[in-house]
Amino acid sequence: MGKKENDMSAMEIDDPKLDGSDQILPRFSMNVLQLMKTSQAQHGLRRGDYARYRRYCSARFLHVVFYMAERAWSHAMEKRQLPDGPNARQRIYLIGRLRKAVKWATLFSSLCSVKTDSRTSLEAEAYASYMKGTMLFEQDQNWETALACFKNARAVYEELGKYGDLENQVLCRERVEELEPSVQYCLHKIGKANLQTSELLQIGEMEGPALDLFKSKIEAAMEEARSQQAASLTEFNWLGYRFPVSNPKSRVSILKAQELEKDLQGPTAESLPAEKKLTIFDKLFTAYNDARNTIRSDLVSAGNAESVKDELNGLDKAVGAVLGQRTIERNQLLVKIAKSKLNRKRDDKNEKVTKPEELVRLYDLLLQNVADLSDLVSSGRDRKPEEIAFEEECQRKSLAFRAERCFYLGKSYSLAGKRVEAYALFCRARSLAEDAMNKFQSIANKDEGIIQELKTLSRECRASSCIEHATGIMEEEKAPENLSKKISAISLNETATKAEKYLLDKLDVYESAVGDANTRWPQRLKGSHQHSSRYLVIHCARPRLQLHRVPGS
Repeated sequence: MGKKENDMSAMEIDDPKLDGSDQILPRFSMNVLQLMKTSQAQHGLRRGDYARYRRYCSARFLHVVFYMAERAWSHAMEKRQLPDGPNARQRIYLIGRLRKAVKWATLFSSLCSVKTDSRTSLEAEAYASYMKGTMLFEQDQNWETALACFKNARAVYEELGKYGDLENQVLCRERVEELEPSVQYCLHKIGKANLQTSELLQIGEMEGPALDLFKSKIEAAMEEARSQQAASLTEFNWLGYRFPVSNPKSRVSILKAQELEKDLQGPTAESLPAEKKLTIFDKLFTAYNDARNTIRSDLVSAGNAESVKDELNGLDKAVGAVLGQRTIERNQLLVKIAKSKLNRKRDDKNEKVTKPEELVRLYDLLLQNVADLSDLVSSGRDRKPEEIAFEEECQRKSLAFRAERCFYLGKSYSLAGKRVEAYALFCRARSLAEDAMNKFQSIANKDEGIIQELKTLSRECRASSCIEHATGIMEEEKAPENLSKKISAISLNETATKAEKYLLDKLDVYESAVGDANTRWPQRLKGSHQHSSRYLVIHCARPRLQLHRVPGS
């Protein structure tokens, strides 16, 4: 009876109905002949070695068992990646899939111990240990056993990384690096190691399929830590204002955003790659937007409590202003990336090279961002000196962005061969750049980085305007010569030949009676009026021709 129940539970784990979805199972496609020919050619039959091909076919049943384990594991990972996380029922199903993966991995290890060489057997044992540790890791229990499983797998891969070909050694070392965070986290859970928050975040940034479950644990741990720290976040400071933050959800969201800001503004920010920074910006925007949504929900439920509504409106304005500042910083990063690709030679065919029009579009976005931020800050009755200074800074940035936009718009016209427009735009860009530079130099706390960028822009504008001026003069000097070459290339005989085509000679060809698509010469009519310009030939519904007198002729 017990065996029957175990068999039934194993069958239930594979039952697709328990997944909660009624989707139709897909039908798979296989090129059987191609698969057969490829397998035969790669495993002996190209040289008539049937014994080698037979041994290869005999080993394929181990692949079936291995992929059954991978299938169950990947199904569990699919449930783990649901947007809101697995619910209670889905979590039970996820654990069931991991149990199934452990079952198949254990069977795979047992078969390899009998049917394969010592290296394959050892690697299969490490695979089974990892799968068991993953299941215990997800269950949040038996941390000592999970630690032993991960350590066993790590030890095997460390040993295998010393032998074999170079590619396999690299794979084994990468696997050791993937397993190390899981080992450290298990030690942390059983009290033998104390991971700091920064260490947990660093581990959570690592990539690899083996770390997907670990990342979910890290995120859960970080959310718990933020909830504890959020109790101390009682107010939000912005431009001299202090706004109370009473909702725990708002506190957690703001705290998460502030932690991400430290990553972008900390000492290690310069070493971060651009793609990593963009990912952090996306997470930061999500956190601040979550905070604003909670604040606005609190506004709806505030009722007629004017003092509470004033505080919430102020907090919403402050969070929105910080969000606007970070949006400008993100778009400036996009501009930096685009500029680095502007003059780059295309070494790879798939590599995208920036066009000046793309930079014009980015500066349009920046100008809109600055305008929105300025409007948000200026929306108030009694403003503090900090707000007035902030609005003036927005105006200076807007002037600098206008200069940059005008410069790259001139680049766009230059590539199109419009010398006059490009020259005028470069001159205008230089004027704007110098105006912006003077405004930045007039303030007490000068931003030397922006001032230097504006000086460089002014020099580039002057150089580009001189180049456009000189190029325009040369093109104007060559214009008569080019015109004479074009005129000398015209063939009068060819034109006459086209004009001598008669309509009656082409009655079996359907085309317009007023002429070919690429010529303005009219079709000619055979007959007494073929040289008369006083008659116009047109098509009629009936298959005959009519001559109509042209009005005024």
